[in-house]
Amino acid sequence: MIRKLFVAAAVAAGLTSALAAATSAFADDYPTHPIIMVVPLAPGGSTDVLARITAQGMSKQLGQPVVVENTGGAGGTIGVTKAERSPPDGYTILFGQWGTNMANGAIYSLDFDLVKDFEPIALVATQPFMIDARKGVPATNLKELIAWLKQNGDKTTEGNSGVGSPSHIAGILLQQTLGLKWQMVPYRSAGLSMQDLVAGNVDIALDAPAVVQPQFKAGTVKTFAAAAPKRVAAMPDIPTTDEAGLPGFYFSFWHAMWAPKGTPKEIVAKLNQAAIAALADPEIHKRMVDLAQDFYPPEQETPEGLKAFQEAEIAKWWPIIKAAGVKAE
Repeated sequence: MIRKLFVAAAVAAGLTSALAAATSAFADDYPTHPIIMVVPLAPGGSTDVLARITAQGMSKQLGQPVVVENTGGAGGTIGVTKAERSPPDGYTILFGQWGTNMANGAIYSLDFDLVKDFEPIALVATQPFMIDARKGVPATNLKELIAWLKQNGDKTTEGNSGVGSPSHIAGILLQQTLGLKWQMVPYRSAGLSMQDLVAGNVDIALDAPAVVQPQFKAGTVKTFAAAAPKRVAAMPDIPTTDEAGLPGFYFSFWHAMWAPKGTPKEIVAKLNQAAIAALADPEIHKRMVDLAQDFYPPEQETPEGLKAFQEAEIAKWWPIIKAAGVKAE
């Protein structure tokens, strides 16, 4: 009996060792073909823009194309679900953000856990929001915009990237700060929301510099303030909310990458290394900085750092989102 147990244990150990060796060999060869980077929002928004820059940098590091695949809908939950259900082989990764991989857990009934059912890869960057209006709004500064909002009340419309998106929650926080209410108009992405702001179909928006800056430079929208304690380097002429008359109103949101749960640690490590090297590449780094991105310290760029960061963000924001009564429509 003891001999049989010993043999069984030896066989099990052999199988485990063989499996580990096979996984290690697989990781050594990885990647051997293109990687799909799921972006859970439509093209044109800041998440899409930043994902494409990051994908380009990672392609260079990994020696295989990293192909962006936009899968929008339901505030990003469709794309996140697609990534969660993908094979854990390192050939599908998710480029998500504050809304899709944090806030949505408080808003939607998901069939999975945003932390436990993914393997964290790396934090990418963070950026403050800008307070914008259509060109036809008569205000010339933030104080005048606030006065205009008070005069127009619930006739005002604000475009956002969908229920529970960063721009939606930022808009709610602005309403609460000013003690006002106006109409929220959800879109499938920040790019689509910005198109309607340019067209004059909505009055105001809060969005990232990556989306706002081209339109601001073209003179097709008005930008009144950066919702941050310091000015945005890429838009240095725009005052902060502290300077413009709304002190303490700050809102920034981050982007990061994950793999499906069960993706081998060796592959996650390779993806992390590729991401960090891509962000350090001078060309990629400059493009990110030009889009007003701030970067994280090295200890937060690790998979463990991302996991701890994501958990802390959930602990901070879920009570606020739930208290505001934000629910999926």
